[in-house]
Amino acid sequence: MARVVESVVPEFGEKVRVDIVYTKDLSGAMRYADISRRLGRPAPVPAILVEDELVFDRTPAAEELRAHLMRICEEK
Repeated sequence: MARVVESVVPEFGEKVRVDIVYTKDLSGAMRYADISRRLGRPAPVPAILVEDELVFDRTPAAEELRAHLMRICEEK
């Protein structure tokens, strides 16, 4: 999943920021717990959240991720 994100995100420049959550770190584990609490269930791993909303719980095609990010950026 990280490869897809890394291949698409640079096209958006400063409009898109990537934060990777490493659950092995205390801060990452706390972030994961927060995300899971908001979802009302354990958050899927891997997953892509956009503006704190679960968007992909599986690896999307690059075109699918690109289209979603374009939609979000156009709305702003």
